[in-house]
Amino acid sequence: MAYKALLLDGVDAICGEILKNRGFEVTEAAGLAEDELLETIGNYHAMVVRSATKVTPKLLAKARNMQVVGRAGVGVDNIDLDAATRNGVLVMNTPDGNTISTAEHTCGLILALSRNIPAAVASLKEGRWDRKKYMGTEVHGKTLGVIGLGKIGSNVASRMKAFGMNVIGFDPFTTHERAAEMGVQMMEVDEILAKADYLTVHTPLTAQTRGLISKKSASKIKRGMWLINCARGGIFEEADLPALLDDGTLAGVALDVYSQEPPTKEILELLKHPNIICTPHLGASTQEAQGKVAEQIASQIADAIEHKGFAGSLNGKSIALSTNKEVQPFLELAERFGRLLSQIAPKHIKKLSISYSGTCADHSQVLTDSLLSGFMKGSVDEVVNLINARFHAETRGLKITETQSREKQTYTDLITVDLGPDAEYRKLSATPFGAGDYRIVSIDGFSIEIHLEGEIIIYQNVDQPGMLAATSGALAKRDINIASLSLGRDLKNKQAITAFTVDTKLDQKDLDYIDQIDGVNVVKYASL
Repeated sequence: MAYKALLLDGVDAICGEILKNRGFEVTEAAGLAEDELLETIGNYHAMVVRSATKVTPKLLAKARNMQVVGRAGVGVDNIDLDAATRNGVLVMNTPDGNTISTAEHTCGLILALSRNIPAAVASLKEGRWDRKKYMGTEVHGKTLGVIGLGKIGSNVASRMKAFGMNVIGFDPFTTHERAAEMGVQMMEVDEILAKADYLTVHTPLTAQTRGLISKKSASKIKRGMWLINCARGGIFEEADLPALLDDGTLAGVALDVYSQEPPTKEILELLKHPNIICTPHLGASTQEAQGKVAEQIASQIADAIEHKGFAGSLNGKSIALSTNKEVQPFLELAERFGRLLSQIAPKHIKKLSISYSGTCADHSQVLTDSLLSGFMKGSVDEVVNLINARFHAETRGLKITETQSREKQTYTDLITVDLGPDAEYRKLSATPFGAGDYRIVSIDGFSIEIHLEGEIIIYQNVDQPGMLAATSGALAKRDINIASLSLGRDLKNKQAITAFTVDTKLDQKDLDYIDQIDGVNVVKYASL
C-alpha cells in the first residue's frame, strides 16, 4: 500500500519530489480551505505544513489515518502537540534548517540599521541626494549584546565578531567555558543592557522575556542603544518604542517579528517611526532555508513511517510511553522536578548529577530526558521535550551524569539531583506518593515534604520560637494565603528549612519582604 502525503502552505517542491521517490502518493494543496481540509484529511498518512495551517484537535480528530505531521521549519505554535499525542500522531520539525537564514537576516538588520539603508534607498528613489542626512554608524569596535546563545544567537555572535564587534551575552544554560569558546563574554541581563551598543534577542517569549525593553526598563539601558528582534514579538514592548526613540534612550530599532502577525493597525502606525525599520517575518524566508527544511522534513517523515529513524521528533517517546502505567508516574515526577530545579539552580550551572534508586532506576535514561525537558523549558527558543532536551542541555555545556541503584532507601523509588557546590540548595530528592502526588522529600539532608505543584516558597531559617509566625505574618500582610506548610529541622545546629505553597503568584517584592525577616535567608520561589 502506498502511503499518502498532503503538502500544504506552499512548501518547497523538493519535499514532494523526495516523498514520491520514497514511494508516497503526494497531493500539493497550498490554499486548501478549512472545510475542504476537514473533509479530506482522513485519507492521508502524513501532512507537511509551514505556519499558516492550524493543526487543531478538531482536524486531528478527523485525521483517522494520520501517522506523522511535519513542520517545514522550527516553530510548532500552529500544531496542537497534546492533541497530536493523544491521537497517536507523531509531530516533527526541522530545527536546523533556518538557523543560517535567521542569523544572516539579523546581521543584515544590524547593518541596515547602522547605515540608514532603508531610508536612504527610499530618499534616493524619490529624487533626493541626502548624503549628510543619512550619515551612518560603524559597527566595528561597538559592543553587541546577544541574549540567548542557542544555534541562532551563537551564529549571529560569530558573524558579527568578524565585523570587529565585541560580543557580550546571556544564556542561563550556557557555561562560561562554552561562551569563551565562542568568543563571548558572559554577563547578566542588566549588565548587558547597561553596556551594549546593540542588542539582539534570540529567546522564547516567556514571562521573563516579555517586555524586556520597555519604559519600565529605560533606566537600565545604555543611552543610544540599537535594538534588533528576529526572535519573538513581544520581547520588546512595541507601544513604548516610539517614546524611547524620541527621548534618545534608543537610537534605532529593527523588527522582523511582532506581538500580532500580521501586525494590527495600531502596530503598523508605530512602525512608521523614522528610526524603526521593519520586515514581515523574513528570518527564515530564503530559498536555501525553505529548500533545506522541505528536504529535511520529507526525509524525516519517510524514515519515521518506514521505522528507520525519528530525527526531529517532538513527541515520539511521549506517544510510546503514554500508556505505560509503570513509567508514566515517574515521567511526570521528573518533569515537574526539573521545572522546580531550574528555578532554584545557580545561573550558568555546569553539571547536573542525577541518581535513581528503586524501580525507577530501570528507566533512568528517559527519566533524565523528562527531567531535562522541565529544566530547559522557558529558556530555549524551541520546543523542548523528551526527544531533544538532552541535546539542548549538552550544546549549552551542561554535563549530565546518571547513576542507578537497586538498594533499598527510605523511599521505594527516589530521584536525587545534585546541583553542584555553587547551589544554595544543592541536593534534593523527590518521589511519587501516588497518582498525581509528587513530592520533594529531602533538601541537603533536611527531611521535608513539598508537593510539586502550585506556587512554592523555600527558605532557610534559624530554628527558634516565632520564626513561623513571623514569615506567615509577613505573607498575610502581603495578602498571600498559605495553602500548605512543611518544616525540616536540624536540632543539633538549630537550623531549619521551611516550605510554603501559596495560592497566588509572587513577585520580587513579596520575596524581599520575607527575606528581610531576621533569621531568614536563602529564599527561593518556584512556580509550577
